[in-house]
Amino acid sequence: MKKIIASLLMCGLGLASLFAQNTPITIYTLKGPSGVGMVKLFETPPQATGYSFSLEALAQADLMAAKFLSGEAQIGILPPNVAAKIASSGKNIAVAAVIGQGMLKLISSDPAVKGITDLKGKTVEVAGQGATPDYVLRRILRQYGLNPDSDLQLGYALAYPEIAQSLIAGKVSLALLPEPFATMALAGNKNLQVVGDIQKEWALAAGSENYPMTVLVFSRDLVQKHPIAVKAVYESVRNSIAWVVSRPADAGLLVEQYNLGIKASIATAAIPKSAYVFIPAPQARPALEGLFKTFLDYAPQSIGGKLPQDSFYVDIGSLGK
Repeated sequence: MKKIIASLLMCGLGLASLFAQNTPITIYTLKGPSGVGMVKLFETPPQATGYSFSLEALAQADLMAAKFLSGEAQIGILPPNVAAKIASSGKNIAVAAVIGQGMLKLISSDPAVKGITDLKGKTVEVAGQGATPDYVLRRILRQYGLNPDSDLQLGYALAYPEIAQSLIAGKVSLALLPEPFATMALAGNKNLQVVGDIQKEWALAAGSENYPMTVLVFSRDLVQKHPIAVKAVYESVRNSIAWVVSRPADAGLLVEQYNLGIKASIATAAIPKSAYVFIPAPQARPALEGLFKTFLDYAPQSIGGKLPQDSFYVDIGSLGK
């Protein structure tokens, strides 16, 4: 009997030890369009023996940046230039994949605006001064011989939702908007139209097929110490994006359910028009560097003054091979 009791006690201690070893890991995502591709993780978090995963959606990219700078965040998503600037500050973070590409639309209620050259003398609202949309548009304008600082006015006073509402109300006649705000505006005012194709214009101006807008980032310390957990998250994000793209209606319901800041109907309509992708860092590097070179042309400090080093790109897919 004593042997049986001792065995049971040992089993109990072994189970307690097993549970005690579970390492909690928080995955940070963003409310709004950047986080839509990851929404399935709220319902089905990653699974890896010895780890417990939770998700937290932050309201803004600058909050995410602050968490990486403080060391609190080890997994999250960021605009590419913000990730590069954080890495240049000495924080050992690396891009694992591009999860969102160009989904910008130039929207107008002005019938005289048929193309980029017609923007001369106009005012275009662009949310996020110094962010990717700003410099993508500047690069395209230069391609057409337009000086963005003198030939037209770029407005930065409004956030994306406010721009969409201003377009609907007729208070703004020209704006560069990402999805799903472009879909929101177009659905709210039938006099609005899409001018040209910004992604094709970028290809002509920069020689790159598309431009990354959102990247999945890990701390290199986490990659080195917890590769099993990192790979589980990496694959879960990949699977979530594939699910969202293939089932926009179901994804839209989850987006609203988990309070990502977009109504289900808008998310459902916008997902097919958005560029949710999963491009591993080694394959995404040329496009990222093409975008970074544009930042270097206009605002070198926004990425730390130089192209990121090789260590900025991590091949999670090769872990464990």
